Amino acid sequence: MRSLFVALHRWAGLFIAVFLFVTGLTGAVISWDHELDEWLNPHLNDARAAGPARDPLELVAEVEARHPQVRVTSLPLAAEPGHSYSFWVEPRVDPATDRLHEPGYNQIFVDPASGEELGQREWGAVWPITRENFVSFLYKLHFSLHIPEIAGNDHWGLWLLGVVALIWTVDCFTGVYLTLPARRRARAAEDQLAENQASVIASAPARRSWLQRWKPAWKVRWRGGPYQLNFDLHRAGSLWTWGLLFIVAFTAFSLNLYREVFFPVMTLVSDATPSPFELREPRPMNRPIAETYSYREAVDKARAEARRRGWDAPPGSMFYSPEFGIYGVAFFRPEEGHGAGGVGHRTLYFDGVDGSLLGTREPWTGTAADLFVQAQFPLHSGRILGLPGRILISVMGLVVAMLSVTGVYIWWKKRKARLKKAGAAPRSRLANAAR
Repeated sequence: MRSLFVALHRWAGLFIAVFLFVTGLTGAVISWDHELDEWLNPHLNDARAAGPARDPLELVAEVEARHPQVRVTSLPLAAEPGHSYSFWVEPRVDPATDRLHEPGYNQIFVDPASGEELGQREWGAVWPITRENFVSFLYKLHFSLHIPEIAGNDHWGLWLLGVVALIWTVDCFTGVYLTLPARRRARAAEDQLAENQASVIASAPARRSWLQRWKPAWKVRWRGGPYQLNFDLHRAGSLWTWGLLFIVAFTAFSLNLYREVFFPVMTLVSDATPSPFELREPRPMNRPIAETYSYREAVDKARAEARRRGWDAPPGSMFYSPEFGIYGVAFFRPEEGHGAGGVGHRTLYFDGVDGSLLGTREPWTGTAADLFVQAQFPLHSGRILGLPGRILISVMGLVVAMLSVTGVYIWWKKRKARLKKAGAAPRSRLANAAR
């Protein structure tokens, strides 16, 4: 049985090693995506003009008038002190070709006080990599590897890394099993040692406990040579961080294969409340669902509904999804916009055509399955614990990269030794035949 688990761990590890090395390093960096982006791009993120901030709903019309090829699909509803407004945009359909325009950008930055446009950029662009898209390039590399659209589908990268994460999740248990002491082999060795004792008193020696025999697996022998050091780092590193490794692996699977696997399975095993997006199939990008009322009307609906529910936080951001025909309004204060902690913000969803309330998202409310679903991204990003959680996840990214490198090194050294041994056997037989 142990040899089977060794083989499973070896081949699973070799398959996922490169992917985990890339996602580990990028994950360590993008834990600080907002801070790094603001440091690299003050010309886009910093407000310039003095004075009170203008209503972002008024600026939507100005942005779309300057950029008729796009439409604003997401926007902040309050200005964060010292920061610009960031408007997310999507291309409109070109009526002449029935295809989407290609504007070359999906974010537009506007000064809150003056309304001046500070610049545009393509979030997640593959090439060229510039200071403006560097952080977003790493972010998209982390969850999709930038695998392009194939056969009209742009989810191949998500699915591939989702499968990698699923294999990694299972391999977490295989790996920890292999760190456990081999009971029969260890016990037989100790029995043999007991038989060799000269003293009669030692005829029934006390065996070391199972935990005592497992204890060396948790230690790193820093002076044991390159192979021993890599082996100990791989084994002990995975043991000390096993719980976090499992959380990161499982949440990576749940996020990348959320609609395809995770949520359908959750509904089979528990009462999970679907969001409006789970209840609708997305329309093709060039067949968007046209809304029948404005952003301002949607915010007014959301404010009235929030007052009825007794919510005290103001509307903080909103979006319209043309693929699903859904408005969403999230409630939070400007300083809470980047997810300082917890599992996200209260959100109301409205039908973009008839204006009906489609559903809500309330943190830490609902069934046990609902809470579990809500926690997936905050757990994966560490934001569930605020700043300490982000630090922890950043460190874990480096640990994942280290485990990938040491795992491949161990396999390479063992393979090299096996090949050397296999080559020595024929030479030994030839030498014996010659005698």
